[in-house]
Amino acid sequence: MTEIVTEGTGRYEQLGDRAELHVGFTAVARTRSDAVRELGERMSGAEEAFAQPGLEVRHRRVRVHNEWRGRRVVGCRAGEDVALLVTDVSALEAVLAALVAAEPTDLDGPRWVLGDPGAAQREAQERAVADARTRAEGYAAALGGTLGPLRRLSEAPEHAAPMAYRAAARESAGPDVRALGLEPEPVAVTARCTTTWIFNP
Repeated sequence: MTEIVTEGTGRYEQLGDRAELHVGFTAVARTRSDAVRELGERMSGAEEAFAQPGLEVRHRRVRVHNEWRGRRVVGCRAGEDVALLVTDVSALEAVLAALVAAEPTDLDGPRWVLGDPGAAQREAQERAVADARTRAEGYAAALGGTLGPLRRLSEAPEHAAPMAYRAAARESAGPDVRALGLEPEPVAVTARCTTTWIFNP
């Protein structure tokens, strides 16, 4: 029994409908208590930004450590990292303006993701199988026969393309972030498979 083995690749793109953001706040003081207290004041000022519509706080991480100069402790640094999820893309600009106004030490994002990645993955898988079948049919025809039933299918690890982002201009009460270019762009999902088919002479 002769078999034909082919690989297939399927790519599907869908506009990102969720955006991940990470912000960090830090405070430095001579004592640990003062650093933590100052950080608490900064976080209190940021709570209004975290309460923006269409924004979810995913988790918070606190870090406190000594500041050294040579072998001597000269102070303390306290920090808090906050992971955020923008669930309403239309609110992204207002969310960013509010976050920038809160004056974080650093802000990273957005990173575009899909609310339902499973649907996009299934579409990519269907395209990968169709691609593998088309290739196998071509080889069968080149050999002067036809393609029989599928015997085996294995899946390679999925690969995702880098996600880009931009945003439409809109007025907001915070800093002007309209020039940053934050409009959602497609999130690419790729599936790969290896198929084994029966060859009918």
